[in-house]
Amino acid sequence: MSLHPDRSDTDRDHMIAQISTILPRIDEPMDDATWNRIRTNAQTASDFLKAISHEGRLMILCALANGEKSVAEIEMMLSSRQAAVSQQLSRLRLEGLVTARRDGKQIYYRLTDDRARLIIERVYELFCT
Repeated sequence: MSLHPDRSDTDRDHMIAQISTILPRIDEPMDDATWNRIRTNAQTASDFLKAISHEGRLMILCALANGEKSVAEIEMMLSSRQAAVSQQLSRLRLEGLVTARRDGKQIYYRLTDDRARLIIERVYELFCT
């Protein structure tokens, strides 16, 4: 079963071909230093993916991909309560993916991690087009 049923087999094959040119070949022998680097990077990637692996946090990152938004704007875009939005923003801020600034009574958030923007662009391409 496809994650994106509207995508043709040709589109999927093209995406797989693109990805396979980026990924290292793991079937080739690697020294201990290379494996240790891969292990460290895998842990970093795992932590990053855990931070964004929540529907609400993904939606917030999507909203912020086009620029800074106030908490009220994010609430309206997500049709969600302030408490729920604030909880997810807090987690994203703790993980270093967003930063906040205050302007009077309003708090504005923006992405601070380019990896988040790149992931959101790819998720949008894979699941929303």
